Amino acid sequence: MARYFIEFAYDGTDFNGWQTQTNAERTVQDCVNAAFSTVLRTNIRTTGSSRTDTGVHAEQSFAHFDTDVAITESMLRNINFLLPLDVVVNRIIPVADNAHARFDAIARYYEYYISYNKDPFQSRFTCFYPYQRLDIDKLNHAAEIFKQHKNFRAFSKKHINVKTYDCTIHQAVWEWDDERQLLIFKVRANRFLRGMVRALVQTSIRYARGKLSEPQLLQLLQSGDAHKTDFSAPAQGLTLKEVAFPDGYFDAPHNPL
Repeated sequence: MARYFIEFAYDGTDFNGWQTQTNAERTVQDCVNAAFSTVLRTNIRTTGSSRTDTGVHAEQSFAHFDTDVAITESMLRNINFLLPLDVVVNRIIPVADNAHARFDAIARYYEYYISYNKDPFQSRFTCFYPYQRLDIDKLNHAAEIFKQHKNFRAFSKKHINVKTYDCTIHQAVWEWDDERQLLIFKVRANRFLRGMVRALVQTSIRYARGKLSEPQLLQLLQSGDAHKTDFSAPAQGLTLKEVAFPDGYFDAPHNPL
């Protein structure tokens, strides 16, 4: 039995998130499992590095699976032929038997895109914000407050099964991209709780608009009351950009197919 990583990307618009659901909704994991199972002619079950919500996209994500079937370069082409147009597998990587796509990852990096202009060619991947432009200095002040905090239970949806609500945010910054005419929230952490990034975005917007004072923001962070946090930032604005592993993790002899 050998273990492999896959590196993949998807447009999350028409998916009910990454993870397989008991209600049989369309998920990325189901599509990936089905394509690999068909090509390898055996039952394949993947374990993902990150669990994106309904409508959230990924430019880079990883999963691992085990199989006795010898993986060849031509299989990647066949798998992508079977996958729907909104999913692509970019690499299949032989790894050590104890490698783990979720637990070995050391950081996840997301970007959230806000557009002040209505553009049908951006609507699947950006949040259209048809209101007064947000104060970027206030947005970044909220981001600095987030970076100084550890326990994000107040920024996690209820009824999630986790051992800890602690997250270390390495980067949190709002930037204006003049070329693309987008306001971008860039956030990197060792881990994120379910719904956390969208909650950070929406809470930052409330703070920038004066709907939430700094003492109220600090009180919210310290409360641990998930039901008081606003998760309404639209999913389509959020993209998982990168899942990071330790330096040299994919080095030879584990060469990608």
